[in-house]
Amino acid sequence: MMHGKLYLIPTPIAQGPVDLVLPNGTLYVIRKLSYFIAEEARTARRFLKLAAIDKKIDDLTFYIFNEHSATINLSHYLTPALEGHDIGLLSEAGLPCVADPGSEIVRQAHLTGIPVVPLTGPSSLMLALMASGFNGQNFAFLGYLPADKQSRIRRIKELETTIHEKKQTQLFIEAPYRNLPLFEALTSTCHDNTLLCIAVNITGENSAIITKSIREWKKHSPNIHKIPTLFLLYADFR
Repeated sequence: MMHGKLYLIPTPIAQGPVDLVLPNGTLYVIRKLSYFIAEEARTARRFLKLAAIDKKIDDLTFYIFNEHSATINLSHYLTPALEGHDIGLLSEAGLPCVADPGSEIVRQAHLTGIPVVPLTGPSSLMLALMASGFNGQNFAFLGYLPADKQSRIRRIKELETTIHEKKQTQLFIEAPYRNLPLFEALTSTCHDNTLLCIAVNITGENSAIITKSIREWKKHSPNIHKIPTLFLLYADFR
């Protein structure tokens, strides 16, 4: 028996019509699947309803895998694929396996010979990088910076050094309720001529991607409290 495929399914980053951010080909695959691996069943069900899946939601099978799940003996998540059925791995927002625990499932799929098929969809990292005006050929996504104040300051100084040594764009995120303390740490630590791009609620109704120098950001604090935000640092090498 041939194995089914593991499809990596992006989901919208912000609220809004699904067909505005997901291409028809991705929606076509989603609508034919009956088995899904998701971080949370509730949000997965809501997304599939918005995607106008043809099947009844109650007839679908969900396997829950998130940051709290054990990462040993993962084969049972892929049982449908081993039995010849295609299965979808859903992200909570954006692309699966990028700042997302799904990479463990993908690794298991490779170990068991299950084909892995990534589908097209929104990536906040790539969208922000595209719109920042920063180096798109050499960049690093760092996840979260240290929460401890002094450790965070040291890390920010290291990032500025890396930017100048490697001409490398630095991307990072924060829990939305801690966005403003991070912004304040950046503006108080970075040199005035360092460039900071703030990408807010990407693909959402009030989306904004703005690049300014630290000197300019000091004059006007952005409205980013409790709003999904991506931060990018670079330098003006012109």
